[in-house]
Amino acid sequence: MQSETPLSGGRLTRGVVRVGDTVRRPTSTSSRFVAVLLGHLEQQGFTGAPRHLGVDEADRDILTYLPGWVPARFQRWTDPQVAAAGALLRGLHDATRGSRLAGRHPVVCHHDPGPNNTVFIAGVPVAFIDFDTAAPGNPLEDLGYMCWTWCLSSKTGAPPAASQAAQVRVLADAYGLDAASRARLVDAMLDRQARNAEWWRSHLAAPGPHVADDDQIAERVCWSEREHAYTVANRPAFTAALS
Repeated sequence: MQSETPLSGGRLTRGVVRVGDTVRRPTSTSSRFVAVLLGHLEQQGFTGAPRHLGVDEADRDILTYLPGWVPARFQRWTDPQVAAAGALLRGLHDATRGSRLAGRHPVVCHHDPGPNNTVFIAGVPVAFIDFDTAAPGNPLEDLGYMCWTWCLSSKTGAPPAASQAAQVRVLADAYGLDAASRARLVDAMLDRQARNAEWWRSHLAAPGPHVADDDQIAERVCWSEREHAYTVANRPAFTAALS
């Protein structure tokens, strides 16, 4: 029997382990959709996602293990890294565009394509993991979140807003975003920040057990609100970079 090695880093799904060249994750209500989505991505030749291999005797999804590095924290990324992430996201969206899985929506969104859900090899983003929140949607939902989590920071000591805005443009260029969508990208960033704050706030108010301890949840609410306020305050810089 192969040994199981716990995998850290996941904020929401507990009990994820590595077994040989596979990852085992407890099944959830999203498991069926994710299995079909990963199968579709494989058929489309998209290599930036794990493969679904079935369910084991412990009722866990079996996924291929993707070697590489997954960042535990958000940090400053180089322009080439941001560009690679944008191109990777475009590949994911294009693989689902017009598919049955997307339904009435343009694409299937990952909905959480932050660096913490991205596998890097030799410093380059090469794959997304943790597709639990994947669902049909608009590309700007993912792009707004990606611009926020890859390019923005309200922390003291972070690069000035103009530098962050320039990197948002790098991401939009790498994705191949059209002019009409660029005009809506800042709103998409603000929407994802507001939705993130509300999502964590709803978990804080819900009966236990919670997805994290209350102090952690409260901090994530505050962080999302700080980032939203920072984006609002510096909106002219972001708008100018995208025009």
